[in-house]
Amino acid sequence: MQKYVAAIDQGTTSTRCILFDHDGNIVAVDQKEHRQIYPKPGWVEHDALEIWERTQHVIRGALDKFGTHVADIAAIGITNQRETSLVWERETGRPVYNAIVWQDTRTDAICNELAKEGGQDRFRKKTGLPLATYFSGPKIKWLLDNIPGARQRAEKGELIFGNMDTWLLWNLTGAHVTDVTNASRTLLMDLKTLEWDDEILESIGIPRVMLPEIRSSSEIYGHAKGGLGGVPLAGDLGDQQAALFGQTC
Repeated sequence: MQKYVAAIDQGTTSTRCILFDHDGNIVAVDQKEHRQIYPKPGWVEHDALEIWERTQHVIRGALDKFGTHVADIAAIGITNQRETSLVWERETGRPVYNAIVWQDTRTDAICNELAKEGGQDRFRKKTGLPLATYFSGPKIKWLLDNIPGARQRAEKGELIFGNMDTWLLWNLTGAHVTDVTNASRTLLMDLKTLEWDDEILESIGIPRVMLPEIRSSSEIYGHAKGGLGGVPLAGDLGDQQAALFGQTC
């Protein structure tokens, strides 16, 4: 019996679900845009609950367009906009604030403060990255500093963080995980150990307990619930890394 792979592409402006056959041919696509929220100049946000709703919609849409059943799906893979950052309640799954998108520049003052010791390259030796508003770490700090009670709740393990891959993985399977390609864009992972770096976490002020487990980009993280019930979720790659791999580089 022919089996298919369902690829979920959670991008900056829309979410797509693409079904591929065994030879890598596209057999169905469904796509839905989500809102871009601009509360202030330089601020860019997404409604994470809207993105999850759109994700469920395009999964159903792709299956319906091809007329296939969940039993025909061998595995699910996720690729995603990378540095867009979200904090939500472990117990309820409710975000404490909108997702802060990768283009957002509100963490400029946080980055400047961190650069006072060691300059813009303070964490580059470990992470490969300069201090910049682009990355997730300063965004997490902004959320913990600006949402009432967030830091205390995060330290108690009540709040958890993820980029959009982790958010979808968590909603699909209940697993709180990310892969190395997404973790490498947070400014918090040591490229040699592929683990969260305690020294950087302390410097920025982020409790380790709120961070997802870092796993490889290709393994079974869990099995889906809901519309894709029982299907293994077996791939997770940041957008640019997935494109690089897809071009066989």
